[in-house]
Amino acid sequence: MERKQIVHNAYAVVGQLSKGYDGMMKNESLLGRLANRFFWQLSGSRYESFVRQAFQGIPKGFSGTLLEVPVGTGVLSLPHYHRMKSAKIVCLDYSEQMLQQAMESPAARGLHQVEFVRGDVGNLQYLDGSFDCVLSLNGLHAFPNKMAAFHETYRVLKKGGTFTGCCYVKGQNRITDLFVQAFCVPMGFFTPPFDTAASLEERLRSMYREVKVTRTGSFAGFVCRK
Repeated sequence: MERKQIVHNAYAVVGQLSKGYDGMMKNESLLGRLANRFFWQLSGSRYESFVRQAFQGIPKGFSGTLLEVPVGTGVLSLPHYHRMKSAKIVCLDYSEQMLQQAMESPAARGLHQVEFVRGDVGNLQYLDGSFDCVLSLNGLHAFPNKMAAFHETYRVLKKGGTFTGCCYVKGQNRITDLFVQAFCVPMGFFTPPFDTAASLEERLRSMYREVKVTRTGSFAGFVCRK
């Protein structure tokens, strides 16, 4: 089975188990808090720092065009979009199940400026320079074809636009790295190879004119200007 199909199947399962997934992403459920604490090292203030880091590249009052890829269930991003009524937002995901969960989420109600689209980050069906901002939350460590993802997100971004988000980086915590290799990769949730914080920054600097990389635990946040 191709890696792309393995990843697709994995996130189909996540879509079906979205309540547990959302509980972890929001750090609200007991199992979610335990997973964040022991596997991701994101307990307490570190989790709050992780969320701030994820959205640091989107200014208050943003009113341009934004592509989020992947949107997943939208558990983190959709609440933010209620404060961006003047923006035009495309939420894209390859998984039909994840996309359906996002569309049916209570947080999606009233978001008339948001369009939900199934698509492949490695082959985006948009013209060059279509978006003012591209947001990728926890996507770069999952995409099967990472180079295509980096290329396509850059291509559809306007000159002067912002590529921002967060992703897992290896080499920061032994427990997290073991969990990723022993569980996340075999299950299809993550796809190697993985960047370190340093190699991610180097890669982004080779593409963008301005780059800021921050880190919370084993997650790097990035804000890049094209």
